[in-house]
Amino acid sequence: MKIKDLAGTSFPELSAQLDGGSSQIEVAGITADSRQVQPGDLFVAVSGTKANGTSYIADALARGAVAVVAESNAKPDGASAPVLSLANPRAFLARAAAAFYGRQPETMVAVTGTAGKTSVASFTRQIWAHSGLAAAMIGTTGVVAPGRNDYGSLTTPDPVSLHKLLAELADAGVTHAAMEASSHGLDQSRLDGVKLSAAAFTNLGRDHMDYHPTVEHYMASKMRLFDALLPKGAPAVIFADDQWSEQAIAAARKAKLDVRTVGRKGDFISLKRVEHFRHKQSAEVHVGDDIFEIHIPLAGDFQVANALVAAGLAISTGISAKAAFSALEKLQGASGRLELVGQTRDGALAYVDYAHKPDALENVLASVRPFTTGRVIVVFGCGGDRDKGKRPIMGEIATRLADVVIVTDDNPRSEVPEVIRSEIMAAAPGATEIGDRAEAIRAAVGMLQSGDTLIVAGKGHEEGQTVGSVTLPFSDHAEVRKALGGL
Repeated sequence: MKIKDLAGTSFPELSAQLDGGSSQIEVAGITADSRQVQPGDLFVAVSGTKANGTSYIADALARGAVAVVAESNAKPDGASAPVLSLANPRAFLARAAAAFYGRQPETMVAVTGTAGKTSVASFTRQIWAHSGLAAAMIGTTGVVAPGRNDYGSLTTPDPVSLHKLLAELADAGVTHAAMEASSHGLDQSRLDGVKLSAAAFTNLGRDHMDYHPTVEHYMASKMRLFDALLPKGAPAVIFADDQWSEQAIAAARKAKLDVRTVGRKGDFISLKRVEHFRHKQSAEVHVGDDIFEIHIPLAGDFQVANALVAAGLAISTGISAKAAFSALEKLQGASGRLELVGQTRDGALAYVDYAHKPDALENVLASVRPFTTGRVIVVFGCGGDRDKGKRPIMGEIATRLADVVIVTDDNPRSEVPEVIRSEIMAAAPGATEIGDRAEAIRAAVGMLQSGDTLIVAGKGHEEGQTVGSVTLPFSDHAEVRKALGGL
């Protein structure tokens, strides 16, 4: 593909820098990582939190880059290929990747919010699949599609990887895809170029305060999904019962979107009644003049919210309400999202959940209380090199909502694990501190009695524990099963 075609009409300032010769340069690939440059590639130098891509322009050229796009005044002396300047290389990278790969599933939806993104994307895919559509999901747990289940680690992949993936899915016959939209991904323009048919907002809580200077900036980054990426008139499905719902609704209306709210305050899907059981929930919902009795085979009030958002997305992309709600009866929970891993011989339940932020921990602990006749036991920690302010908040939540609290290590990364635990323990009177996560899980399982519920929170689907710069094999699922087997 010629470089002039990558510039397109979205970046006239870039096109103006191309003369007759440079505009005809053939681009064999695109990358923002100079180490991956192959002869014939276009290198896009973006600035990151740890390094600025402009520092690697010379390396990219030495590896055979035929052109470079970078921030203004980044051209090194004696450059062997055109170095083009642009105010926002990140946005160009995403749109150029979309143009280069060219293909994506016909119906794309994205969901943003602090919690629930993975479940909503997963549930939406399942509803589509239940209706016979070739559907995929892309998110924190990886990629799920017909004949494909790839483990992943990034909520929103980098734009080159994302658009390469979308082209692969389209070529494999996938027509519908649901993806998570993280605040980082939205703020860094990773989703620019994705052709969205609908989008959704779940909720907003404290998270990523090591990246966003304020919660308002965090929310504004989320709202890029509505005001910058979703076409005017497209459906915006918004969970109506969150404290930030009104702000999301206002942003969607300002962007001239078709606002469709769901939940107890919802006007598109209105939740009228919920009954909670140990392994399922029943609810009555209204859609227009129609009344549906729905059954969700998952525990947790928040899963009802996630299911309604997913149903809203599915209905907004052509699925009948009857078919969408019928599909909910067969839902499988996303990996590590209040996932029942096992139980003791006398019926105490053990769950693994990804809750690693205050609101998520509060939601999961509150959600198991209605069906717990004994004690709620929680094992959790906090990650290193992340928002330190949430540590005492999560300690307070755990001790307020659980009967037994064990504070352990999560992914300490470069921080001293004992320091992280002490910052949680400072707000968790009565909690027990056990640094070794496997030992903490064994201790919690050993405490289980009839009627108890155990939540092992923080890592969910993850298959490793990062200590220093090394990620060691570790699975909460495996450790819980091992401990239950040893009883």
